[in-house]
Amino acid sequence: MKHPKFKKGQGSDFSREVKSRVNNYFSERGICKQANTGMVLKTILMLSLFIVPIVLINIGVVEHVALLFALYLTSGFGMAGIGMGVMHDAIHGSYSKNKTVNRLLGYSMNMIGANAGVWKIQHNVLHHTYTNIDEADDDINTPPFLRFSPNRKWMKAHQYQHIYIWFFYAISTISWITTKDFIRVHRYWKMGLVGCKGTYRKQMMQVAIWKALYYTYALILPMIFLPFSPGVIFLAFLSMHMVTGTCISAVFQTAHIMPDVEFPKMDEDGAIEKDWAEHQLETTANYAPGSRVFSWLIGGLNYQVEHHLFPNICHVHYRKLSEIVRETAAEFGVPYYSHKTFASALVQHTRKLQNLGQEHSQESPLMH
Repeated sequence: MKHPKFKKGQGSDFSREVKSRVNNYFSERGICKQANTGMVLKTILMLSLFIVPIVLINIGVVEHVALLFALYLTSGFGMAGIGMGVMHDAIHGSYSKNKTVNRLLGYSMNMIGANAGVWKIQHNVLHHTYTNIDEADDDINTPPFLRFSPNRKWMKAHQYQHIYIWFFYAISTISWITTKDFIRVHRYWKMGLVGCKGTYRKQMMQVAIWKALYYTYALILPMIFLPFSPGVIFLAFLSMHMVTGTCISAVFQTAHIMPDVEFPKMDEDGAIEKDWAEHQLETTANYAPGSRVFSWLIGGLNYQVEHHLFPNICHVHYRKLSEIVRETAAEFGVPYYSHKTFASALVQHTRKLQNLGQEHSQESPLMH
């Protein structure tokens, strides 16, 4: 498909003003846009939450099934923390001014069984550029039994998706560490996003090698050396991924599959009427802005509006930036969606999935 284009190529008055105010915020205070000491400490903690339990499992100190599951579950929370609070900033280039630091921390994605290169295309390029645009945003390009956009064809099974979606959220990272990256590399190559055939082969090889390494230390070695049946170890491994999958899916999808956000359609020329910044606010929602602890745990992803406007800024700054963005949006009449708590956002997310599962859920109008 042709990639959508935003008609207001030079940006709107809102876009220019909010960028100016945010830049002034940093320059007036003499602070950098990248990670601070607290972010570094969190990075160490999240990496440790994943690595230490895996090491303990592999060195053979686990003698009880309860401890085996506890260690795998702890690693699951660490894996989610790495995904939301370490690699996410690193691959966006917002963790450090040093590209090598960003690249090395981005490899934490590979360490947990996924792939940084594939994520960069899927997330940075397709999702952040074309948020909630059907067939362009890979985050809403779902299997046929799921419907994340009113612009997708309806199926009778969709009427139950708000119930069964939680199972698929839970196992989403299992798909990720097995087939999804291979499928996406091939598709992105067909779309011209990977490069030449040599680059395609290299990317496929890298995906395969990293996944083989991950499966070796996270599953195969424990099966060989621990005094438990392979079935028990696999269940513990699966529980780890169910924790990770549920956390990551709920946090990311709740920002965009909501009753108040838009699902814009391109016009006949493949264009979106609004400029890119306005588009981000119309398709994105915040939640739990008053919870600093929750925000810390999920890598500031409750401030998705600010993240989508400024993905090159580390998430530790989003709470302060949210005040600037909210005030500027109000001045220019641009919507700013925010839900008081994560629980209320989850309820609204579920209601939107239920609505999308109904036959009467119609296509979104063209954005004018």
